[in-house]
Amino acid sequence: MTLRTELWPIATTQYGFVTTQDARELGFSAVELAKLASRARLERVSHGLYRFPELPQTERDDYMRAVLATGAPDAILSHDTALLVHDLCDINPEVIHVNVGKHRVRRSITGVQLHSDHISPGERTWWEGIPVVTVLTAIAQGIATKVPRHLLQQAIEAARARGQLTAAELSELETNL
Repeated sequence: MTLRTELWPIATTQYGFVTTQDARELGFSAVELAKLASRARLERVSHGLYRFPELPQTERDDYMRAVLATGAPDAILSHDTALLVHDLCDINPEVIHVNVGKHRVRRSITGVQLHSDHISPGERTWWEGIPVVTVLTAIAQGIATKVPRHLLQQAIEAARARGQLTAAELSELETNL
């Protein structure tokens, strides 16, 4: 089987994106990905990140790109971006916020703000196949980073109306706010 054939199932779960790490896990080198890109069989998106051009683009591509471009195994959407994707309030972040934990990212990623908070397994969930912090964690991060109060109140009310938080969690958030 060829590298491209073996990467296809991965790409279909990652909005068309594949990484050099994906290739390595299949027993191929990063050079093989670069060769595919030079022959226009893959698009080079950024360092270590490629995309299958025949897969349709979606409005969620930038979020998956941001998470994968970090190279961090536990990269996850967080902060303002998590408030947005959970549809909790009318926030409109200028950048995509990604938490990489203790992983060191050696390059800047255009349009991405990196965070290094510890995220426990219980604070992780999924949105449209992309890892994101939970509603509780997103609101708590918003409080910690001084998101405008009216947006945080909107987020708490949305979470309350949807039953996404317990009474104790709601009380704690309101106290911290």
